[in-house]
Amino acid sequence: MKQFCLKPLLIILSLCLSQCLFSQNYATINIQADAKLQLPAGFTATVVAEGLPGARHIAVTKQGGVYIKLSQLKNGKGIIYLKDTNGDGSFDMQTAFGDYPGTGIYIKDDYLYASSNDDVFRYQLDRNGEVMHPDAPERIITGLVNHNRDNSKSITVDNKNNIYVNVGSYLNACIVDPNAKMATTPCPLLDSAGGIWQFKTNRLNQQIKDAVHYGIGFKNVVGLDWNSKTNSLFMLQHGRDQLHDLYPQYYSEEQAKMLPAETMYEVHKGTDGGWPYVYYDHFQHKKILSPEYGGDGKKTGGENAADPLVAFPAHLAPNGLLFYTGNNFPAKYKNGAFIAFHGKSPELQKGYFLGFIAFKNGKPSGEWETFASNFTTDNIAHKPCGLALAPDGSLYVTDDANGNIYHIQFK
Repeated sequence: MKQFCLKPLLIILSLCLSQCLFSQNYATINIQADAKLQLPAGFTATVVAEGLPGARHIAVTKQGGVYIKLSQLKNGKGIIYLKDTNGDGSFDMQTAFGDYPGTGIYIKDDYLYASSNDDVFRYQLDRNGEVMHPDAPERIITGLVNHNRDNSKSITVDNKNNIYVNVGSYLNACIVDPNAKMATTPCPLLDSAGGIWQFKTNRLNQQIKDAVHYGIGFKNVVGLDWNSKTNSLFMLQHGRDQLHDLYPQYYSEEQAKMLPAETMYEVHKGTDGGWPYVYYDHFQHKKILSPEYGGDGKKTGGENAADPLVAFPAHLAPNGLLFYTGNNFPAKYKNGAFIAFHGKSPELQKGYFLGFIAFKNGKPSGEWETFASNFTTDNIAHKPCGLALAPDGSLYVTDDANGNIYHIQFK
C-alpha cells in the first residue's frame, strides 16, 4: 500500500491561502460608471473604484498602476494598489499594504514614497512598477510633530534626491497659553511646525533637526507639487480661522466666513509665508496683521513675507495640487495647475470641485476657473482630495469622504 504524501497538498493549500489574502477585496473595482461631473466640452469622467473612504493622495506608475494613500486603515492597511492586468481600461486586481494611516504618497524614479502622520517611508519598485517588499519599507524620516490636528504630512520630490514634507501647525495662531490674549513672539512652533522641510530621499531615520527648513510660516499645506518646468516647489496653504470667535470686536460672523484667503505660493529656500503674524485678505489685496499680534482687521504687516501668487476664497481647503504635463488634454492645460478643493466656500456658495490655473512662463496666467464640479450626487458629498497623472495624460482624482476614485479623460 502506497503511503499518501501530504507535503505537495500542504504546499498547494499554502499557495491558495496566500493568493486569497493577496487578492482580498478592499475596494469595489472593475467598474466604469458615469461620474456625472460637470466638465468642459470634450471631457468625460468615470468612477473606476469606490468604497475607499479616507482616500487622500494618489500616485500612478508609468505602467498605469495606481497607489492610493488612506487616512484611515481599511482591514488594517493604509495603501491600496490597483492594477489593470488585461488592458481593458478597468482595474481587475487590488492589493494592500502599509499598516499606518496618512496622506502623502509620491512616485519618483524607482521608488514609492508614503507618509504616516509622523514618518515618511520609501518602497523600491520593480520593473513592473510594483512594490518589491511591501512589509519592509525603509523609514527615511521619523518623529515629525503630530498633535492630531492639521497633521497630514504631504510630500513631493524634486530631481536632486530631495523630498519636501509639510508639517502643519496644530494651533490656529500660535497662542500656546489658551488663557492668553496675545501670542508669543517669536512663535515657538515655527522650529518644528507651520512650514516645509527638505530632507534627502536616500537617508534613513532623518529627524527634523537634520533637515533644511525650506519654507517658513505656512499654517498647513496639504496640496504641494514640484514643478518640473520651473524647477521649483509650489504649494497651497489652508488659511487660519476663528477670527470672529476670538475677536468679535474686529470681525463679524460674516467676515469670518469670508476670511482669510486660501493661497498659492512658489517656494524657494527661506520663503516666508508670514503665518502666524499675518494673513492674506483677498478683498483688500493685502497682508493683514493678525489680531493675536495687535491687528484689527485693517492694519497691514508682513513686509518681509511673500505675497501669494493666487488667492482663493476662504475655507475651500485646497488639498491637491498637480501640474499637468500630459498630452491628452487641450493645449490650454499644458503645464497649468489643477487643484482639488476639499471644502465649501460661503463666498462662492459652493465647494467640492476641481479648479484650474493656466500658467505661462512659469507664472499663473489669467484668473483661476472651475474645471470639474457636481461631486455631490444624491445628497452625498464626495470631496476631491488627491490628483495624479496617468501615463496616457488622463487624470485621476480621489474622494476622501466616500471613497470614489474618478478618471477624467479628454476625447
